[in-house]
Amino acid sequence: MKLLHIDSSVLGPHSVSRQVSAAIVDRLKQATPSLQVAYRDLSQTPLAHLSGSHLAAAQGAPAPAELAPDLAASAAALDEFLAADIVVIGAPMYNFTIPSQLKAWIDRIVVAGKTFSYGANGPQGLAGGKRVILAISRGGYYGAGSPAAALEHLETYLRGVFGFIGINPEFISADGIQVGPEHREKAIAGALQAATNLRAA
Repeated sequence: MKLLHIDSSVLGPHSVSRQVSAAIVDRLKQATPSLQVAYRDLSQTPLAHLSGSHLAAAQGAPAPAELAPDLAASAAALDEFLAADIVVIGAPMYNFTIPSQLKAWIDRIVVAGKTFSYGANGPQGLAGGKRVILAISRGGYYGAGSPAAALEHLETYLRGVFGFIGINPEFISADGIQVGPEHREKAIAGALQAATNLRAA
């Protein structure tokens, strides 16, 4: 069984989402010692954002020579995702949504004919056999009924985009980490406990 571990926070060792995603991976490794883990740090090794040249190449147009390394990186990211049985993603909220580095990665895995298709009944997800677990961190509180609920575009986007490709993702969240030290400590402790209690692979 293969697990792909993705981190996207730019905060390095100070990141809450990285701490929680690592705890999730540790829990799954303990439950399944034979688990093969691949790791991708989107902050340290980012993928380029899509350009017109990328889209033209995807449609079969000749790609300029300077784009070749990025097209190879794109193909590698997609192959890595397709090969994984479990995907664990650390995703902090930046300005109410996902980091741009994570969006660049998502743009490489949401690919027609690979992870979704269009048919007579509309779009169909093709990646439904995977388990995706997201470790999300948010500085404030964005739950239903909260004053900031309308600004929540992290979990809602991730739930939507993975649902589009056939996956019902699981979430472990640390909320309110910028509200104050006590809130941060409580949020991290709760998220780490949820990681410990996570069902085995």
